[in-house]
Amino acid sequence: MNGASNVLVVEDETSIASFISLYLKNAGYTVRTATTGGAALNAVAGEMPSLILLDLNLPDMDGIEICRRVRKTSDVPILMLTARDEDVDKIIGLEVGADDYLTKPFNPRELVARVKAVLRRTSGDRRRDEGAEIRHGDLLINAGRREVFVGDEEIQLAPKEFDLLWELLDHRGLVLTRDQLLERVWGYTFAGDTRTVDVHVRQIRRKLGDASPIVTVWGVGYKVGSERSPAAAS
Repeated sequence: MNGASNVLVVEDETSIASFISLYLKNAGYTVRTATTGGAALNAVAGEMPSLILLDLNLPDMDGIEICRRVRKTSDVPILMLTARDEDVDKIIGLEVGADDYLTKPFNPRELVARVKAVLRRTSGDRRRDEGAEIRHGDLLINAGRREVFVGDEEIQLAPKEFDLLWELLDHRGLVLTRDQLLERVWGYTFAGDTRTVDVHVRQIRRKLGDASPIVTVWGVGYKVGSERSPAAAS
């Protein structure tokens, strides 16, 4: 399966790009590299990769802007690499549609594990029933078309926001911990940064407003709240 997956590494430091490429190639992936944002966008336009490893700091444009542009046309998984340790940079990256982030310096084995997890999860999502739908009050979510509606209004969710919302709705009645959500939505079978989950939940709530079904269970995780009818909501 890995042999059919190609990873685009967008990193302007040649030594780091070579280091990452070596580990990914040893894991069986096809790797392309780009050292600028412009080259990365051209590479994506020429052949959509299976996953993008995107450095936040590039000479011509930052990773945030690249992520925004890619998200206009594609749901390709994006794993952001950042040398900055401030939470605000990571959160901004997630809010524009990155799936997750790694802070430099990172363990190359963890990087490969995350790539495998994201691609494994993405492959599983493609097998989801094209006709599967879930309705919750005014909220309607369609798995095959990856569409979300509140009443007649379509709401645009980033890929992992969609997956997280679906996972919680698909397990109505259950409380899912942050670690469980990292495993189910991101595919991580190891300890990850649970703030990733919190940021995505916050984004879903902001976009869905009163139609958001997600309830925080303090000290545990998240669940779907009781369904509200349109009449009750008004």
